[in-house]
Amino acid sequence: MADIVNLNKARKAKAKAASEKKASDNRLKFGMTKSEKKKIADEKSRLERHIAGHRLNEDDHD
Repeated sequence: MADIVNLNKARKAKAKAASEKKASDNRLKFGMTKSEKKKIADEKSRLERHIAGHRLNEDDHD
């Protein structure tokens, strides 16, 4: 004899599993730790300072 399955619970369990799968994929795709974000921001500011230091001012052409 077959097991009785509550279709409402089965539907909710399937939706929850799909939601957790999507969340896991998004964490891999978009997630960065705080230290990774800080490292990227520090590198960006260092590069901006480097470029600003090499930028020519209009006063230099006189």
